[in-house]
Amino acid sequence: MNINLISDTVTKPTPGMLEAMLTARVGDDVFKADPSVNALEEKMANLFGVEAALFFPSGTMANQTAIKLHTKPGDQLICDKYAHVYNYEGGGVSFNSGVSCKLVDGHRGMMSAEQVEAAVNPPDFYHSPLTALVCIENTTNKGGGGCWDLMELTRIKSVCTEHGLAYHLDGARLWNALVARNESPKQYGELFDSISVCLSKGLGCPVGSMLLASAGQIEQALRIRKILGGGMRQAGFLAAAGIYALDHQIDRLAEDHRKALEIGEVLQGLSYVRKVEPIETNIIIFEIDPDKMEDALFVQKLGEKDVHLIGMGQGKLRIVTHLDYTDEQHEVFLSLLKQL
Repeated sequence: MNINLISDTVTKPTPGMLEAMLTARVGDDVFKADPSVNALEEKMANLFGVEAALFFPSGTMANQTAIKLHTKPGDQLICDKYAHVYNYEGGGVSFNSGVSCKLVDGHRGMMSAEQVEAAVNPPDFYHSPLTALVCIENTTNKGGGGCWDLMELTRIKSVCTEHGLAYHLDGARLWNALVARNESPKQYGELFDSISVCLSKGLGCPVGSMLLASAGQIEQALRIRKILGGGMRQAGFLAAAGIYALDHQIDRLAEDHRKALEIGEVLQGLSYVRKVEPIETNIIIFEIDPDKMEDALFVQKLGEKDVHLIGMGQGKLRIVTHLDYTDEQHEVFLSLLKQL
């Protein structure tokens, strides 16, 4: 039995999603003539209570477009040291926008309003980069699926308003946060100047992310997406998967969260596991005690049982539960951990 816990991006479309894709009405989206893409963009904008949305082939491209929207070369953005835009987007902040990052040492990828305030460079001190943007990631990937406190996000918004800074949310796994905290998309739409959300993480789509912002910004984003090579033709087949996911596959994320908690409970009871990070959503980050077992050996032993996970560096390992991780696989995996 193959059990793939590398990421929630390894899922395959469900039969219902495949049917929606096969029957999608399509056109040429480069000419904005794909009815399914247009419907998805309208649906997403309405869901978050914002003016407009734009479909992207990847979350990285959506984030990079947002950064370019809000900055000019030489500017600086503020983000946590664990942020995806800094660690996992290939240096795109500097390559695409000519922007540097001011890293904040937050908690599990989450920084406070006071830390953001302290990171803002004096605008009249021309020797330092001009602070232009604050980037938030919710949930935090490297922080183990941590969910931001909405009140803290509101306080950071006040800092942004005071200093004239743009406010972007990398909401790749925002759906998980919404389910875990019983929050609504509109609460986030009211707070941020731009939001990226992923359809291929958690929701089970094969491809796709969305960027949400004002109508004027989305018009600019369309041009940036073109420059980055993100224009797609009959993308409605992919957009139909997104529409299906929004209608059918958000609430079930609670199942992934439950399984993650149960995995964490088993890991905490194993003598060779040194630490398990707090688990709020579908990501489990843990450390093996090197005096009892090498982390590489742990991964190898599970791999021999056709169970797959990845390392995060610095001795940390990651497990991600998802749509295709079945109840049967879950029982087998828990049993394997206890026997290892």
